Amino acid sequence: MIQIIILATFTVTVLAAVGAYVVAMRSIEIPPYSVVRTDGEFELRSYPEMTLAQVTRAGTRRHSVQAGFSPLARYIFAKDRVGEKIAMTAPVVQKPMDDKWTVSFILPSNVSAEDAPKPSGDIRLVTEPARLMATIRFSGVWSDRRFNQATNRLRRWIESNDFSINGQFEYGYYNDPFTPAFLRRNEVLVPVKGRGAGTGH
Repeated sequence: MIQIIILATFTVTVLAAVGAYVVAMRSIEIPPYSVVRTDGEFELRSYPEMTLAQVTRAGTRRHSVQAGFSPLARYIFAKDRVGEKIAMTAPVVQKPMDDKWTVSFILPSNVSAEDAPKPSGDIRLVTEPARLMATIRFSGVWSDRRFNQATNRLRRWIESNDFSINGQFEYGYYNDPFTPAFLRRNEVLVPVKGRGAGTGH
């Protein structure tokens, strides 16, 4: 009987977590993209131009994304500036820059760099051009080992499919740290070009 009660409690907890995850993801804007090609765990996506609020931080991947998140959150929630709040989006994007990391929030599609509130501190607004991105998606915890494994798999897929890498690898975090690991959406993305796209990019 105790085992049945424990199993039932666990099932209810999991279902509640899944329900909360679905509701949360439906309420958060994700940049629109078109899927050019799907190959198992890999996708080739065409992204439109988008505006980013961005900071740069030194340190490890984990330290820099934690250090960069707070000022960006204060910016979109109007804690360090006048004006209205900006809606939260996903993913939070991180990529290496020399010996540092840039951490970016993607602004909603209806907010351009010209329309966005003026940021304070070292936050800058950046317009990212339309890009063709090779991606790999996985769930689980945010660890260097998992991101490195995913990056290496994506690199091998790119090399075997007649593409060439056209920029830095990026990490995409779609969920907060309180989301159960098995529900998290994590991605590695990188701009590419080449005949394998079957497009004019």
